[in-house]
Amino acid sequence: MSQSKSTAQIRLAQVKDFLTFNRTATTIPFDPDSTIFPTRKELPQIPGAPQGAAWVWGEDDYLGRLNLLTPTRVKAASSEVKTGEMVSLNLPLNVPEVPAFGREPFKHEIKTLAENMAYDDLYHLNTQSGTQWDGFRHFAHLASGTFYNKTEGQDIVGPKANHKCSIHHWSDHGIAGRGVLLDYRGYAHKKGINYDPYDYYPISFEELYQCGKDQGIDIRPQSQGGDIKIGDILMIRSGFVESYHSKTPEERNRLAVRPHQLGIDDGQRWAGLAQEERVLDWLHDSYFAAVAGDAPSFEAWPTHEEYYLHEHLLALWGCPIGEMLDLEKLSQKCRERNRWTFFVTSAPSNVPGGVSSHINATAIF
Repeated sequence: MSQSKSTAQIRLAQVKDFLTFNRTATTIPFDPDSTIFPTRKELPQIPGAPQGAAWVWGEDDYLGRLNLLTPTRVKAASSEVKTGEMVSLNLPLNVPEVPAFGREPFKHEIKTLAENMAYDDLYHLNTQSGTQWDGFRHFAHLASGTFYNKTEGQDIVGPKANHKCSIHHWSDHGIAGRGVLLDYRGYAHKKGINYDPYDYYPISFEELYQCGKDQGIDIRPQSQGGDIKIGDILMIRSGFVESYHSKTPEERNRLAVRPHQLGIDDGQRWAGLAQEERVLDWLHDSYFAAVAGDAPSFEAWPTHEEYYLHEHLLALWGCPIGEMLDLEKLSQKCRERNRWTFFVTSAPSNVPGGVSSHINATAIF
C-alpha cells in the first residue's frame, strides 16, 4: 500500500512539474538542480539512518548540501557582482589569540633558508581555532553515534580510517555562490536589544525574521514566498568579533578559557541561533548550501534542549557550518550599499582525511 502511495505521489509531482516548469526531487539520489525539495517534515526515511536524516545525494556522497552549488546556480549567483569590490571574511590566523573550547593557539615561525635571500613559514595550528568550516567529521548525531551519510568514528581514526567525509571532498568540488548576510548585531543595536556575545543568548527565528524585514529581506525560502534561494550561503552576524575587539586581552582571554563540558552547565557560553523548531524548519527548508556566523559556536551555547543544531546541520543534513568569520567589514559594506546579498567564494584546504578547514573566503559585490 505504501509503495503504491509513493508511486502515486511521484506521478503527481511529475504532472505538477510539467504544468509549472519545476523539477521536484522525488527519487534518491536527488537531482541537485531540482527546484522543489521536501520540507523537513516531508523527508523520506532513509534505511539505516537516524530519524530526520537527509542523506539524499547518494551512498558515496560527502558533499551534502554543497551539491546544491551546481554550475547553473553558481552562474546565476555571479550576477551579484556589480562593482567588483572585495571583502575578506577571514580573521588573522592568530585571532583569537586564546581560542575557545580548549583549542590550541596558532603558532608562526620563520625558517631561514639563506639569510637575506630566502625564507619559509612554519605553521602550527588547530584548523578550528579561528575562522573555520566545521567539516562533517567534526560532530556526530549523538544518539546514534554516526556522522554524515553513515560515517563512523572508525572511519576517521584508527586502523580502518579512510576518506569518508574528508574535508578534501569540499576542496575538490569548490565553494562559490550567493551569500546572504543577516546583521542581527546591527539590528539589535538599532532596536535597543542588549546582550553579551560572550554569554548564552539564543537568537530566535522571529528575531531573525524581524532583522531580515528591517534589511528589506524576507528570510523565508522562495518556496514559501520569501527571498531565500536554494543554494544560498547564509551568514549571521551576532557580534562576537565586535565584542572581541572591544575587550582587553586579559578579559577576552579569561573568558576563552572558561571550563568546557557538554551540557547545560558548560562554562563556555556564547550567543547564537536558538535551538527551536522554527529555526530547524527554516534552516532545513531553505536548502542553504552552507551556513556561517561570527560566533565561536554558530548556535547558542550551551544548548538548553536535548539536541544541538550541529547534529542536524552536519550529521543529519550535510550542511557545512562556518564559525568566527570576520563579518565586520562585510556588514559595513552591505549597509553602505544597501544590499545584503553578494557573490562569495571559499577555498577549503585540500587535506585528505581532514576534519575541518580555515574558510579562506571572500565576498564580492
